[in-house]
Amino acid sequence: MTSSLTLRVACLQLTPGDDLHANIEAALAMTRKAASQGAQLILLPEYATLLHASGRFMREHSPAEADHPALPAFAQLAREANVAILLGSLTVMIDAKHIANRSYYIDARGVIVARYDKLHMFDATLPSGRVIRESSTDRAGADAVAVDTPWGLLGLSICYDLRFPQLYRALAQTGCWFLAVPSAFTQATGERHWHALLRARAIENACFVLAPATCGTHPGNHATFGHTLVVDPDGAIVADGGNTPGIVIADIDPAMARYARNAIPSLTHDRPVTVTVATLRPAP
Repeated sequence: MTSSLTLRVACLQLTPGDDLHANIEAALAMTRKAASQGAQLILLPEYATLLHASGRFMREHSPAEADHPALPAFAQLAREANVAILLGSLTVMIDAKHIANRSYYIDARGVIVARYDKLHMFDATLPSGRVIRESSTDRAGADAVAVDTPWGLLGLSICYDLRFPQLYRALAQTGCWFLAVPSAFTQATGERHWHALLRARAIENACFVLAPATCGTHPGNHATFGHTLVVDPDGAIVADGGNTPGIVIADIDPAMARYARNAIPSLTHDRPVTVTVATLRPAP
């Protein structure tokens, strides 16, 4: 692992719909464009090739991994362009009733070197009253995953994982300098929490946070927030993709993570915590 190289990263902001093949072609075109701009690592958002508000639709239209047309297409592109690609997530059938929301890291040889299944399921009722139950269609992953890249360890996560800081603490203490958070944050939750949570994960772990996102309106009247972000280890926003599709390019120095950790070495200061509950008792 080399950790002293400048990295040009591209995070893609997409508006996927319910046509798998059309979404793949759009994502491939944007990935090629990012590669032509000198990107060495290209990250796509959650649900990069299929997004519909209906969990049933997602389950019925997600191929098995062996049959998913996005994987060979992006592997070939990675080889041809000599770039690494993180497919933020594809939905893949894993049994008759469940899909996995799965990230794939494809290296510049076109080899899938890591898979990560989203650990935390978003089961919530939104302020609008809309109910989302990912656990009804998705099977949660079991393990955290980090990838050894030419620029340092990259920790993988997906969307709702962002609300569970212990995951990112574990990745950072494993040695990750980069945290990937491909997402399809809803409009309502994104407005409230997206920027704050990403900056917090960067600061508390002295990591770069790379967060490609979906944006716009998707089939089933589902709106996502956009605002793809690149955040540095001090919590400064290096780039923000706004609310329209596009490519977010950032040139970053991975050594900034080492400098931040040397300045505030909190990753080495964690202590086990026992909670004592104090109760008010009547006087004897």
